[in-house]
Amino acid sequence: MSGSDKDSDERQGSADQGEGRDDERHVDVAVIGAGPGGYSAALRASELGSSVILIERDAVVGGTCLNRGCIPTKALITAVSTIGEAKHAQSLGIDVAFQGIDFGKLRDHREHMVSTMTEGLSGLLKHRGIEVVHGEASIVSAGKIHVVTADAGTADDGGNGEGGNAQDGDSYDITADDIIIATGSRPRPLENIPFSDVVLDSDRALTLDTFPSSAVIIGSGAIGLEFASLWNTAGCKVTVLARKDRVLSGWSKRAGMTLGRELKRQGIEIITHASCTGIDTGENLGATVHYTNADDESLSVEADVVLVAIGRQAVTDADWFSSAGIELTERGLVKTNELGESSVKHVWAVGDITPGHQLAHRAFEQGITVAEAIAGLKPKPVDNASIPQVVFSTPEAAAVGLTLDAAQDDEGFESVSETAIPLMSNARVLMSGQGGSLSVVTGCDSADPDTPLVLGAQLIGPHASEIIAEVEQLVGNHIPLADAARLIHPHPTFGEALGESLLKADNRPLHLR
Repeated sequence: MSGSDKDSDERQGSADQGEGRDDERHVDVAVIGAGPGGYSAALRASELGSSVILIERDAVVGGTCLNRGCIPTKALITAVSTIGEAKHAQSLGIDVAFQGIDFGKLRDHREHMVSTMTEGLSGLLKHRGIEVVHGEASIVSAGKIHVVTADAGTADDGGNGEGGNAQDGDSYDITADDIIIATGSRPRPLENIPFSDVVLDSDRALTLDTFPSSAVIIGSGAIGLEFASLWNTAGCKVTVLARKDRVLSGWSKRAGMTLGRELKRQGIEIITHASCTGIDTGENLGATVHYTNADDESLSVEADVVLVAIGRQAVTDADWFSSAGIELTERGLVKTNELGESSVKHVWAVGDITPGHQLAHRAFEQGITVAEAIAGLKPKPVDNASIPQVVFSTPEAAAVGLTLDAAQDDEGFESVSETAIPLMSNARVLMSGQGGSLSVVTGCDSADPDTPLVLGAQLIGPHASEIIAEVEQLVGNHIPLADAARLIHPHPTFGEALGESLLKADNRPLHLR
């Protein structure tokens, strides 16, 4: 029935036929998980005419991103960044007195941002005629899902009355032509060291009543560095334990070293080649983190709290994954084809449970792609090579496409080179009091060796999260360097640093040597 032209009233009417009953119901598309991948798939499938049910175990829709990740962290980062702006204002002759943080108001701000976004999403789902059920879902056989709705008092309607057709605590089966799994991920703990009131995961760190006076952060990826910047700006003594020779070890060496230098300049201690060997905790005594360094020496560092930010693990450990015949990788990720279909026909997977970067914006596109594939539209596969990555540290870090090393190792490209510029040459960056660097990687497709393309970029500096969107267009659309360098950037802006780097890469530098 996918692709048929039903209106939302007809879809909702179909969904309501099983109200209050324990027998089997049928929909075109059933989605398990209402995070970015799940709800985007549901929205697009409904838009294409399918009847859709969206099953979410949490009391509100939005998944980790809206409730425990992207939105609340950026709400805090944005709020606390004003402290840094106030300090910078002092150096400019503007007298701004920083008198401390009202943590009650800060908590209210964070919660308001989250509720505003989740309520807006709930309203959109309702408007599209998508039924949302809060409860646990499991695939029992091909095309069949068993649902146990949440107990009374533990689930709500997401703020807009879209809580589904079953009474609290009901269980029933749903059949669907296609099933989309979007169960997301959870913070990964250290081996044999469980999370606690002192050893925190990112979920718990977001809900602290106050910021800690001191913290050790184990891990130097996006989550760890965002909390490092957040807490450091607020006056916390932060120590980061990085397993490799630099932070952001998965990025280019230049990007990792540049960001590490900027974070150290702000007072964050970064210990590289550090491997945690144990954590001692005691009541009201904080924690002592034991680790070995590059010389295999045993050392320790004390702090009020420890944030473990060593990545996230896919939520695929339920028994029904194996019983349904869904194949997983060694890391517990769902194996899919290029359009997102699993090893079981008509069962699809999107988001953090699939191999690749665990990013909300990637999940959005995966959800859209799967919905369109189900509808028979033959969409292009998600282009993982042009998905931007962003770290909302201070300064921000952003990357898209290939690094120099990756491009040089790819036999599909030749004449690969990198153009790097210091951002202090940009007037707006200079005014901001921050630093950074911008690297653009260019090279020729082996099939067209006379036309250099923009293959990637890595940026450390203010507003990197916004500037990288332009580079994504250049990389994703395979824009020739000569054409990209002709694009005119407004002056004076942060973004013109990209224009300057493209001109230099095209051997036509303007304000650079």
